[in-house]
Amino acid sequence: MELIQGDARALTGIMVNQEEKPVYNGTTVPLTSSSSGAAAVSPLSCTTCNNKIKQYNANGQIQEIVNVIKQQDKNDNNATDLFSQLPARSPVDLEFKDLSYTVNEGFIKRTPKEILHNVGGKFPGSQLIAIMGPSGAGKSTLLDVLSGFKTTGVTGAVLMNGRPRDLNAFRRQTCYITQDDRLHELLTVVENMRCAAELKLGKNLSYELKERRIEEILLILGLYEHSDTLAKKLSGGQKKRLSIALELINNPTIMFLDEPTTGLDSYSCCRVIDLLQKLASQGRTIICTIHQPTAKLFQNFDLVYVLSAGKCVYQGGTSKLVKFLQEVDLPCPKYHNPADYIIELACREYGEDKVDYLCKEMQNGRNIEWFEDPSKICKAEDLMRKNPVPPKTKARSLEDTTTWNQIKILMYMEFMKLKRDSTLSHLRIAVNIFLAIVLGLLYMDAGNEGSRVVDNYYLLFAILMHHSMTTMMLTVLTFPMEMNILLKEHFNRWYSLKSYYAAVSLLDLPLSTFCCLIFTIIIYFLSDQPLEMFRFVMFFAISLLIVFIGQSTGLIIGAWFSVVNGTFFAPVLMVPIMMFAGFGVNLRDIPYYLKWGTHLSYLRYALEGYVGSIYGEKREALECERMIYCHYRHPEKFLYEVAMRGDKFWFNFYALVIIIVLLRLGAYVVLKLKIKSEK
Repeated sequence: MELIQGDARALTGIMVNQEEKPVYNGTTVPLTSSSSGAAAVSPLSCTTCNNKIKQYNANGQIQEIVNVIKQQDKNDNNATDLFSQLPARSPVDLEFKDLSYTVNEGFIKRTPKEILHNVGGKFPGSQLIAIMGPSGAGKSTLLDVLSGFKTTGVTGAVLMNGRPRDLNAFRRQTCYITQDDRLHELLTVVENMRCAAELKLGKNLSYELKERRIEEILLILGLYEHSDTLAKKLSGGQKKRLSIALELINNPTIMFLDEPTTGLDSYSCCRVIDLLQKLASQGRTIICTIHQPTAKLFQNFDLVYVLSAGKCVYQGGTSKLVKFLQEVDLPCPKYHNPADYIIELACREYGEDKVDYLCKEMQNGRNIEWFEDPSKICKAEDLMRKNPVPPKTKARSLEDTTTWNQIKILMYMEFMKLKRDSTLSHLRIAVNIFLAIVLGLLYMDAGNEGSRVVDNYYLLFAILMHHSMTTMMLTVLTFPMEMNILLKEHFNRWYSLKSYYAAVSLLDLPLSTFCCLIFTIIIYFLSDQPLEMFRFVMFFAISLLIVFIGQSTGLIIGAWFSVVNGTFFAPVLMVPIMMFAGFGVNLRDIPYYLKWGTHLSYLRYALEGYVGSIYGEKREALECERMIYCHYRHPEKFLYEVAMRGDKFWFNFYALVIIIVLLRLGAYVVLKLKIKSEK
């Protein structure tokens, strides 16, 4: 029995060691019989293994061990068959020649700065490729340029299967996964997946096939048991896998990932890289940047491309890196991670001349001698003959579903987020109710009392500032976070900008209207404003228009500025608008050379609309019960004092409507310019 168990242990050790790869390269750490368990035992042929199995076939224990080993090997070999709903893709070779990228630095004097310096390279299909380099070497820039995320300031050629890349056709076959996980955190995992499926697949697949594809992806990525978990409650590794899952929905051919292992623990890193290996084995080209991988992670990549200051210092197989360094007389020290050593060289720790020498040996990325099998690398002419010219698509839109369907899905997503977000919904309603009660109690009975006309005027301006500032600042604080998601999803062809803008604008209408209505009802009756329906409707109409103007202004500021800059710029912008509103300075007292400002201030039209709705339209004399003499008992006298007319309500109403239209169009233009500026 002891003999059987000993032979079983030897057999399992032999079979496992045959599959196991050493962590360190063989030329870095010599694998002698004393240092390697695999080399210490003479390898058995397949026939020898079968003889061992037959020898102990009568014993159930050894047979069970062998069956387990066979099953594990079978699972490994059939890893690519797991994606039954994601069929294998035809490999696509990506090649780039003389690629340069230049940006302009400085605010006033624009100084050009070159980030990439005429680099070249070739990324064969069905491979997991790592772009490495120290911080500032140009890894993410190269990834952005190759993916088409950045197009401004780019020179050189990018070839796909030997032909010049058609960017629109290229984007239909690719996806880009950013370093930070830009997810809809208030949606669950399965809700994120279903929305992605509806937007990226459209009507190409039935509901059943979409659900099967979602289930399969979640099962393989280890997210199925977290299907009903909000994205914000996932761990870092789970968020990264969800980001990959969302882009796998439409089965892309080329996947770009910006530092997919950053911020993850070693176990999560291994899971992510193992997943990428499986995806590459199905014919996909997986290109990712990685900062400084461990030796174990490094050996999992098929090809590595190392940058230093925008130049290529190595391109080739991971197993050939150590040999290459020996060939150029820069041998990697024993027991040293080759990935760490090449990064140290790229950081110029061993001298500036070493980087220039490596770049020269690599011909700045044009040398393919150090690929795993250079003879199998096809030239552009061969790739063109092997891959026919792709048919020209008639679709004008990059998106895979109709505009109406995009708006419908986006409105559902925004509604679910609105329902679960305490800031955007519950707190917003509570703040409006609280402020309405406080202001109403503070100015109680001011609306119908002749001795408190000035106090009521102050109340009208306070209401005006509440409606404009709260909606504007809420948008300024929240929209920049949505902007990051918009940039990623719009680039990955989830939806068009006009669909997104229409959905956001339409969805906020009911909540904005409800908050404005409940605020107006409370404060109107608490402050004892005139109980005439037409005056209430006029008052509410002006309030609602100011809410929409404040939101539109917030969209413009939030789309262009960061949260910090936006919170500074928005209040500063409000100061001149308030100055020209006619509140602090009478409209007739404003100097003639500054009169133009009153025509641009939307607060001026709103305040005049408020005053007209409360004191205009030939309102009768007010009550005068608290004092013997009420100077403004007759509304006409007060209207003359503030240099406003009571019969210009509709003029002010239409002026505000025009301002809303202009601001909404302006917000759309700013969004479009912001997206363009990122390219």
